[in-house]
Order: sequence, then C-alpha cells, then structure tokens
Amino acid sequence: MSETNHLPPEWLRRVSTLPPSESNSVNPVLLRRAPSGVAAREAAVLVLFGGSPEADPIAVGGLPEDADLLLLQRASTLRQHGGQIAFPGGASDPGDDGPVGTALREAEEETGLDPAGVRTLAVLPGIFVPPSGFDVTPVIGYWDRPSPVRAVDLAETERVARVPMRTLLDPDNRFQVRHRLGYQGPAFLVDGMLVWGFTAGVLAGLIAISGWEIEWDRSDIRDLEVALAEVDAGIVEVHER
Repeated sequence: MSETNHLPPEWLRRVSTLPPSESNSVNPVLLRRAPSGVAAREAAVLVLFGGSPEADPIAVGGLPEDADLLLLQRASTLRQHGGQIAFPGGASDPGDDGPVGTALREAEEETGLDPAGVRTLAVLPGIFVPPSGFDVTPVIGYWDRPSPVRAVDLAETERVARVPMRTLLDPDNRFQVRHRLGYQGPAFLVDGMLVWGFTAGVLAGLIAISGWEIEWDRSDIRDLEVALAEVDAGIVEVHER
C-alpha cells in the first residue's frame, strides 16, 4: 500500500495508511494475483469517500453522519460485468499518470465529477480480476470539493449514487453470497443495489481496518443468483441508520 502526500481527515486515517484486511477469512478478493505467465491488463478504480472532514466524536471510528461512498451501476448490456455495482474506473491509457491518473480520468468520464475536487490518499496493491483479465489498482480518495455526478454515458453506466456509509455498515445490510461455481464472499445491500465481487471485497477489506465496523452475521450466506433476482424484482429491504 503506497501513500500520497495528501493528509486524510482523521476518520479516514486508518483506511489511508493500513492495508485492507481479509475480514476474518470471508474475503477471497484481496489476495488475488495474476497467475504466473498471464499478462494482465492494467486498470484502476477510484474508491471515493465523501462527507464532513471532521470526525464525529460519538460515532464508531469517528465516522461522520454524512459520510458516503461513490458507486455506479454498469449498463446491463455490457458484455463483461453487465449490471454490476462498481467503483468508477477502467483500463489504463498510455497517457495516464499511473493508477491515480487512470482512476481520476475514468471517474470523470463515467460520472462527470471534477477531479480537481478529489484528494488522493493512498494506492492499494493491484488485484487480479479473472473474468476480465485486468490487474486493478484501487486508489483511495477523499472528496474535498464534491461536484455533481450523473451517468454520463448510458451505454456504459446505468446509475451513479453517493451511498451512505452508515447504511453500508448496518449489519442488517451485510451478508455473504455464494455462487454455484464456487465463489463465496462478502456482500452489501444498499439503496436497491447488491454490492458483491471485487467491489464488495475491497470495501469489506477497508471497513475491516477502518474502526467503523459493526459486527455482522458472517454465517448469513445467500445464493448469489437468488439475491440478484430479488434485487431485480424489488423485493429486498434495505435498512437505514
């Protein structure tokens, strides 16, 4: 994990300086590396936190009441990762200034945010994503000066949302999902969206070392296809805190 020269708000200090955790061995995402001999393509995502710079002295881990995270839903028509909830990001371009440049450029292209308002805090080790063959580098950021966001290209992105962290952290909105092909990992249910896979793995790993985590039921394991179908049918309940 490499740090930038930008100091984080106190409530983001642990997330910006400590490596993500495996979260009690229910998170298979963080240790994924490209197999020997595989030439992975480079990519980066922006893990962008917003909210008051001041910590809440009475909240767990100092998390401000208005703390949030920027997420998007990929278009369901995409060949890879269609319909999935993700951090803004994508493949590296030759002109990018490393992973930070890629993450900020892609976030601007997908959500319309102004990169000048983002304070980059840390760069995590790359994580291999087998279905796409990308080695994805998460870039941690804080939204100093938030700007309006939207789905810029509906052929690529269906929805952009600033998701409340306290809703993500609610134990009633956390569980594991299992796929019939063998995958099992953490998941979050928020604002009618099921967050799983790479995005949930990175998020769970950061939450595990953040100081914000509230104990949740790791024995609650749900079939992934059933959970996705319930979200699509609008029959899930999201708990707000």
